[in-house]
Amino acid sequence: MKQVIQNFKTGELFVDEVPLPSISKGMVLVENKFSLISAGTERSTVSVGKANLLGKAKQRPDLVAQVLQNIKKEGLKATLDKVKTKLDSLKALGYSTAGVVHASMDTNGIFKPGDRVACAGQDYASHAEVVAIPQNLLAKIPEGVSFEEASFTTLGAIALQGVRQANPSLGENVCVIGLGLLGQITCQLLNANGCNVFGIDLSERLVKLSKENGASEAMLRNDHNLLSAIENFTNGHGVDSVIITAAAPSNDPIELSAEISKKKGKVIVVGAVKMDVPRDPHFYRKELELKLSCSYGPGRYDVNYEEEGHDYPYAYVRWTEQRNMEAFLQLLAKKSINLKPLITHIFDIEEAEKAYDIVLGKTKQPHIGILLGYPENEAKLKSLYNVNSTPISSINAGFIGAGSFAQSYLIPNVKAGNGSLDTVVTTKGITAKNVAEKFGFNKASSNASDVYSNPEINTVFIATPHNSHAKYVIEGIKANKHIFVEKPLAMNYEELEEVKKAYSGGASKLMVGFNRRFSPIAKEIKNRFKGANEPLVMNIRVNAGYIPKDHWTQLEEIGGGRIVGEMCHFIDLMQFFTDEKPVSVYADCISTDNSKIKVDDNISVVVKFKDGSIGNLIYVANGDKSLPKELIEIYCAGKVGIINDFRGGVFHSNNKVEKLKLSGKGHKQEVTAFINSLISEDNGPISFDSIYDTTLITFKIQDSLKTGLPQII
Repeated sequence: MKQVIQNFKTGELFVDEVPLPSISKGMVLVENKFSLISAGTERSTVSVGKANLLGKAKQRPDLVAQVLQNIKKEGLKATLDKVKTKLDSLKALGYSTAGVVHASMDTNGIFKPGDRVACAGQDYASHAEVVAIPQNLLAKIPEGVSFEEASFTTLGAIALQGVRQANPSLGENVCVIGLGLLGQITCQLLNANGCNVFGIDLSERLVKLSKENGASEAMLRNDHNLLSAIENFTNGHGVDSVIITAAAPSNDPIELSAEISKKKGKVIVVGAVKMDVPRDPHFYRKELELKLSCSYGPGRYDVNYEEEGHDYPYAYVRWTEQRNMEAFLQLLAKKSINLKPLITHIFDIEEAEKAYDIVLGKTKQPHIGILLGYPENEAKLKSLYNVNSTPISSINAGFIGAGSFAQSYLIPNVKAGNGSLDTVVTTKGITAKNVAEKFGFNKASSNASDVYSNPEINTVFIATPHNSHAKYVIEGIKANKHIFVEKPLAMNYEELEEVKKAYSGGASKLMVGFNRRFSPIAKEIKNRFKGANEPLVMNIRVNAGYIPKDHWTQLEEIGGGRIVGEMCHFIDLMQFFTDEKPVSVYADCISTDNSKIKVDDNISVVVKFKDGSIGNLIYVANGDKSLPKELIEIYCAGKVGIINDFRGGVFHSNNKVEKLKLSGKGHKQEVTAFINSLISEDNGPISFDSIYDTTLITFKIQDSLKTGLPQII
């Protein structure tokens, strides 16, 4: 399918063929008919991409701060590699489209193939022939509303949420500052609500357009009669509310809004403007109310709502994102809103570059609403694309999932280990195409079956969200592929037993990404205790850092939480040092009434092993970032081995201290070990029994927390 793409590293903008996106539970596949270019927002987005590295840094100081923090934790080289991976990516553009449902997996059974729908969401409702949309970011298009009109729905919902924040009543005087596309729609919504609307903008053309379509009066910002005109418009009282839909780096919209407001008035910020709020004379003396409007409405930026499809109760949250979209579409159906004067250009998708030349000012043409159209194309539902024709090696790999981790630690190491890269699969076709071109995969796809059904692929790397690991492992084993899956292997007892059953009946080798046991420092420390013939005492402290409850890794149905998804690393490390079977586990965690804290992120775990060894894991999320993340101490036979955040270590023996200058967490070594085991036909680097026990213990930890009792393995 065709999609508008920007290379975030070079800034180049183009239309390219990419695999169609895939859908899963709660998603709907839509064939676009039209999409709207939001000139203001997309001009800013594209401009960031076109800036050089310094320019990008100036525009995103928050990301610069993250980079500096990461350098402290992982070092300069590892951080630079991550930054390069992030920059060298293809970015989807657009967030407001309309089309026809091709397939649906929505959990409510609302959307059916053939339904006409409006779609919303950055990275979802993109400028592409086919899009995959979460179920709460769609709305059915009523009869009498064209696809062209419906493609404005996301902008309409944003404008509508701004009006709702102002909560104007019939006959109120409302000023709209900024008469671009969002401001024009806002003026019409206010007019439909029975308000008297005064518009302000820097453009004479937009001022004129607003007076023709919704505003009772409108003037240029630099008109010296502006303040007296507003005074006359409001009979000397000032406006009841101001809605700022401008995008401006200056503080002028905020200052002007305060000056023209009545006492007890409201100022609603919808657009991106500077917000140095001056206390005197107006905000303080008039007791003005300042409110920000959050995009399309309640649900925005809530993973549970947008991605998981959990709606808010209608009785308590009347106007969600989706219900705002539906309300705007109803206004279009009633002809309360007229969008036709706002459509200045329509281009076919192949001509998208011409459209953006207008948006970016390269082509000087008056514009406001620019649409991209999508003609019928039988090839748009293709999931697999050939990208290269590199000869394959004896270890020919397919990747299912290729996020930042896979791009940083797995894919490069497969290439370095003389494995060939055949097919990469991601849910978003644009990501698959980008990764394929960046690393030299022969094919890009959005369908995992394109990997499993390919007889030339003998090895599969799985780096998808945790809840899909077991499913993909089982499918791979059934397809007679060797499997490397990132941790965890499974999310619950049932999945683990299904994997065991599949593995025991096949010839596939299975590896889980427990990389720390392969680190040079861990191997060296273990070797120092060789032949001790007595139990180990292992203390592992992990200063993991806080992750919000709504992060995907914390969601039980997706990430499984940090016990299953992260602590497994350290259970595996204990097994590596002891080479013994675990026999019991006990766990306890903090108690608190603070709802933001996930109590089992702050936990103490004790694991007992068959030879009498004992492992203590202290895993915390409530520490300070300045403390290194991981400290491992091994005590045995009068010796002590210490690993300091896998950057080096110390060994104490015979009253002497030896510094060990070995760094790295073992990512390269684990991939190399896995590939070598396939070439030599040796057993896998980690036995299945050990992998099974590590995964089992994480579930037993959860049981111990629930029961307050030790659990037998």
